[in-house]
Amino acid sequence: MRRHRATVLTATLLCLGALGSAGAAPAFAEAPHTSQAPRAAPAAHGSAISTPSPHTDPVAALERAAHPLRSTEPSGPSSDLRPLGRVVGDAKVVGLGEATHGSHEFFAMKHRVFRYLVEHRGFRTFALEAPWSTGLRLNAYVLRGEGDPRRIMREEFQDAYRFWNNDEYLSLLRWMRAYNAAHPKDPVQFMGDDFGYAGPELYDRVTDYVREAHPALLPEFTELYRGLRPTTDVRAYMTAYMAKPLGERREMAARTRRALDLLSARRPGAGPAERARFAWAVRHATALDQTAQQYAFDFADPTGVRDAMLFRDRAMADNTAWWQRQTGDRVLLSAHNAHVSYESYDAASYPRMQGAFLRDRLGSDYVSVGFTFDRGSFKATDPEGKAISTHTVGPAAPGSNEHTLDRVRHRDYVVDLRSAPPAARAWLATPRPTRAIGTSYPEPDRSLALTPSHDVLIHLREIRAAELLPE
Repeated sequence: MRRHRATVLTATLLCLGALGSAGAAPAFAEAPHTSQAPRAAPAAHGSAISTPSPHTDPVAALERAAHPLRSTEPSGPSSDLRPLGRVVGDAKVVGLGEATHGSHEFFAMKHRVFRYLVEHRGFRTFALEAPWSTGLRLNAYVLRGEGDPRRIMREEFQDAYRFWNNDEYLSLLRWMRAYNAAHPKDPVQFMGDDFGYAGPELYDRVTDYVREAHPALLPEFTELYRGLRPTTDVRAYMTAYMAKPLGERREMAARTRRALDLLSARRPGAGPAERARFAWAVRHATALDQTAQQYAFDFADPTGVRDAMLFRDRAMADNTAWWQRQTGDRVLLSAHNAHVSYESYDAASYPRMQGAFLRDRLGSDYVSVGFTFDRGSFKATDPEGKAISTHTVGPAAPGSNEHTLDRVRHRDYVVDLRSAPPAARAWLATPRPTRAIGTSYPEPDRSLALTPSHDVLIHLREIRAAELLPE
């Protein structure tokens, strides 16, 4: 049965509903663990243990290249992340993925990696697969302490973005604010590179700039943005927008494009400060136009959905690259594995991914880091996108990427896929079933080769569901 177009948009906005998992393995009773110690290799019964060769055995080759992780939690020593820091090198943007949108370890590990990159590698921006206007609100808190982060998250992370309303990201934001209080002259920042929603503050920023810098344009801007500025909460706004006829949505997109073209054609004032004001105003108008253009696709047509996803990944890459150039910050970009990847996990629905566009723009200054896991729990909806619940999968099936990755003796580890021994590289380049779970579950398996997709891999043996905050 074809889903209502609003449901389809919700399911696709985060590259979510159409991404699959490596099968719905039966639930299992999770064994508690408190240590990241390596697992002992099984002894052979009645005979001497033979040592696999890293020249022929992919597991032995991966063990040779893997660097064990002490923890996934953000607090405590971070010396085990030095190998990751060396792999990052001088990259300006690092894409850090996740194999589900609802697991504690992925979110906590992103916090941990960002802390390390800030303190040891000079990174200064955390970018999230969230609306541009949401990022501006959270950045005001991070930079200046404006607002209550819990309230901002509750108000902004709705509908397709509700998985971000979690305790793990709240902890990250509070750490960022504390860091800035201690380093006011060298702050970290938060950005959203997506555009499923454009908040009222974004319209205000553009029209305020026009009023001050180009007042003769204000009447036309007021008319072009008429009826577009949100007056309800995020969920209601997105639902109402998608309920509009396609012709009306396309007329709205024509108006935001006209406003963007008008502003882009102006000349900035003299001096660096005025040029920066103009650049930010044009980017805010670009974000408004991106939202309207995204809603102007025909989500009742599979070709329209495909075109919308191509538009979205290209635009997210544009936003991230623009932010990096404008601010000069080194950026940690958080998104699903699929979005930070060079290869599409589902070319029929997602023709080209953000990671590929970023590589086009940045070359070797972009590094893609993927996540895999063997077993555990995550938050997801049912396939129709309704109530969120906790789902649990058992150990990965033989023949999958995760099954072999989990045979490496380290519980959790990081491995540079580009410099792995030949036996590992040959194995990594072969497509196999791989978990790529979006907002809904269950989903069909995906066949994925790891090395064309990512530069680096972090494998975790076991994950648990994230702590979502009250909506």
